[in-house]
Amino acid sequence: MKALIIDDERLARDALRRLLAAHPEVKIVAEAANCDAALRAIEKTSPELLFLDVEMPGGSGFELLEKLPAVPAVIFTTAYDAHAVRAFEVSALDYLLKPIAADRLAAALQRAQRALAESPGNPADLQGLSVTQQIFVRDGDRCWIVRLTDISLMESEGNYTRLYFGSNAPLIFRSLSAIAQRLKADTFFRANRSQIVNLNWIEAVQDDFDGRLTLKLRTGRRIEISRRQSRNLKELLSL
Repeated sequence: MKALIIDDERLARDALRRLLAAHPEVKIVAEAANCDAALRAIEKTSPELLFLDVEMPGGSGFELLEKLPAVPAVIFTTAYDAHAVRAFEVSALDYLLKPIAADRLAAALQRAQRALAESPGNPADLQGLSVTQQIFVRDGDRCWIVRLTDISLMESEGNYTRLYFGSNAPLIFRSLSAIAQRLKADTFFRANRSQIVNLNWIEAVQDDFDGRLTLKLRTGRRIEISRRQSRNLKELLSL
């Protein structure tokens, strides 16, 4: 696993590097002391795994993840247990409290290996988001690291976009058009001006009398496809 250590404390980075020396499966490709340096290192090295501190000068770990189009596997390393645990208890790969214990690090690395085995490809790819990749989502004080494959629908609300996955529907400050530019068309389809559907979530397709299609998603939602996009979807699905 190619790993990047992001922590503003040099002693903390050194301590983690010493612990990782016992895990030859992990290759440390770079270190960074702040968000700007981390962004440059991620673009240069395409790491599979981030060891990420939460509180750093110049921007938090949360803010760093929000700037990434695709999020690698993340293990949080922090001294702020209440803050990190509350925010990421439903979505983090793992979080380690400083000083990091060797057994907790080993368990976290096992989780990382399993997660990467289930998501082939380069999770830090900046050229386009495939369905196996994951993104960071924050809505108020709730945070998720969600795989694109789990998102069934994206819906425009002005300059915001609502994402539907599981029982969650957070609203994020990104326009649907901006998101669409990064999605691969073989999985995510622009149904109309306000909705993008994940084709893997389609349960049934209804061909209406006027030539338009209506999709029924596995979530129960029904999505009306514009006339122009209905023609495109028919070609895509060979209907």
